Order: sequence, then C-alpha cells, then structure tokens
Amino acid sequence: MKIICVGRNYVKHIEELKNVVLAEPAIFLKPETALISGESIFYIPDFSSNIHHELEIVLKIDKAGKNIPMEDAVSYFSEIALGIDFTARDIQDKLKSKKLSWELSKAFDQAAAIGNFIPVDGLNEPDQIAFYLMKNNEKVQEGRSSEMIFNFNYIISFVSKYFSLHAGDLIYTGTPKGVGPVEPGDVLKAYLEDNLNLEIRVK
Repeated sequence: MKIICVGRNYVKHIEELKNVVLAEPAIFLKPETALISGESIFYIPDFSSNIHHELEIVLKIDKAGKNIPMEDAVSYFSEIALGIDFTARDIQDKLKSKKLSWELSKAFDQAAAIGNFIPVDGLNEPDQIAFYLMKNNEKVQEGRSSEMIFNFNYIISFVSKYFSLHAGDLIYTGTPKGVGPVEPGDVLKAYLEDNLNLEIRVK
C-alpha cells in the first residue's frame, strides 16, 4: 500500500505559504508507518517545534492501473475520506531552503491521519465536495473539491504515469487555506459534507 500526496493544489493555500503555482502536481510519498486511524491520538514528535495540520480529501484506489487515461480515472476509485497531512513546518522550511526533498517533514510516523471512507455516489454534489476542520471547536480550514487546481481524475492519470497503482493505495489530494500549528491538548475534528469523518487528539 502506497500513500501518495499532492502538494500545492489550492491557490489560496499556495498564496498563504508564499509558494508559486505549478504547471504539474507536486508529488511526494509517505510510508505505511505514517498512517493512523481517524479516531486516534497524535503524539507531537520531539524533533519538531512547529507541527501543522493540513486537511485533505483522500481517494482510495479500487484496482490496479498504469498510464490511466484521464477519462477512465473515475473508475479507479469509489470511496473517499478526509485525512490530515501532519507537517513539521520548521523541518520543511529548512529542507526547502537547501532545495532538499520533504520526506523528513512529511513522512514521519503518524504523519498521515485517515478518516472513515464513504461511497462517492452517496454524496450530494460529488463535483463540489465540501469539507472543513474544527480545532478546539473553531473552524480553521474549509474547502471544496471544485477549488482544486488539479482534479481527482487528473491526479490519478498523472500519478499513474510514474507509479503503478494498486487496490488500497491512498491519494491525499492537497490542502486548502488555513493550515496551522497543533499543540498538546488540541482536538481536531474533520467534517465531510457536515458529517464527522475524523477526530484526532493531540498530545
């Protein structure tokens, strides 16, 4: 099982971190050891003093594929969940300043929280999926899938040119504006179409 992540997929998030819009998706990977369920405790690692939450829609791949045409990509997933890409922002900033890869800041243990998967065909507006994150009962992030620079089908097609996809692979599709730090005692609740999908307690 692979965890494939897309960076810089919402314009307002790109602006908030003072990055530039890319012509192609920015892709990075997380190992399976990064995964934690959506009803878990996230322990802040001792190597970082600035862990950020990044809420994302996650696709679960249903079947194997390679070089998938964009028009066929929709048949490769039928369920989505919300996930949190936990990011050691201080580590990431150091790596970016040296033009090094992001794995130490993105792929550490527990860096990929995942909620409960639900069928896409059960959503009211599959093309405009609304989602948001509450931190200690305050809404800190919200977005819609229609705001993505690269949509689900494009992402699947693009990624499959480089990585063979297999059933069970997860694709984190990028985060909207509003990323921010987490502290011990924080409670993160993520809602998909107003339904609680993920809850993480920070220690």
